[in-house]
Amino acid sequence: MDINSIQDKIIEEFTAFDDWMDRYTVLIDKGKNLPPLSPEYKKNDYLIEGCQSKVWLYPEYKNGILTFYADSDALITKGIISLLVEVLSGHTPAEIKDADLYFIDRIGLKQNLSPTRSNGLLAMIKQMKLYAMAYEYRDRVKKSDASH
Repeated sequence: MDINSIQDKIIEEFTAFDDWMDRYTVLIDKGKNLPPLSPEYKKNDYLIEGCQSKVWLYPEYKNGILTFYADSDALITKGIISLLVEVLSGHTPAEIKDADLYFIDRIGLKQNLSPTRSNGLLAMIKQMKLYAMAYEYRDRVKKSDASH
């Protein structure tokens, strides 16, 4: 499924509820359903800077596809990172880098987060896109080296 189809599915899931308390419940449930992150990746190397709570993000790159694994020590933050993992995992670095994450505004997430959580959300997106750019660049360098 492409990134926009996944976003549309999430928008549908969240907009089924008018009340933000119900949407928070959906967000927390998403976080609870996030597969546990292996303790070997709960290190400072994978900690996202700029988040009030601890958020670990581990990228795995295989066969041109980037998959993210994540965890957080805070329920709502874990829900937020689980949404980003759901949307961006399983795609090419170029797709991730160029993704317009419109679902965030459409479900009202940004407007209903505290300023510190909002900054954390931006830090998570930035880190995921940085990983995508790094792998895209690495592939370009490898191709260039192979052709010389």
